[in-house]
Amino acid sequence: MKQSRSRLFNLLGFSCLLLAASNGHSAEPLALQKIMKDLGKNMQVITDAISREDWQRVEKTAPLIGDHPTPPFGEKLRILGFVGANMNKYKDYDGETQEHAVAVGKAANARNGQGVIFAFQKLQTSCYNCHYEFRKPFVEHFYGKQDAIQ
Repeated sequence: MKQSRSRLFNLLGFSCLLLAASNGHSAEPLALQKIMKDLGKNMQVITDAISREDWQRVEKTAPLIGDHPTPPFGEKLRILGFVGANMNKYKDYDGETQEHAVAVGKAANARNGQGVIFAFQKLQTSCYNCHYEFRKPFVEHFYGKQDAIQ
């Protein structure tokens, strides 16, 4: 059992190194791109709902951000190969996003407008921080766009 686990980790490690060594460019958009677009749409829905004090809509939408889908396993390996030593930071940003989205939902459930706005500001900041650090190099790596927005 221990030996097969070790082989699996070695295989995963080798796969990550192999993928990292490749240029990573893909003709097809990654599943992560659609996930991010959907997250952006849901952030806009919450912004609109906050402006209308539609706490029910905020509460309904927040879990779509916090519990967003993840890319398929093969794509996760490619992302791991790219992120490499920064994987913990990348995961931390995702964890912050989940934590703040839950807080948005809880505040909306309590009909606490100030709490919703405060939690949503933290959620936006978490998204911004991750994008600021990872988006441009990610787009350049996976899509070859030298003019990727920061």
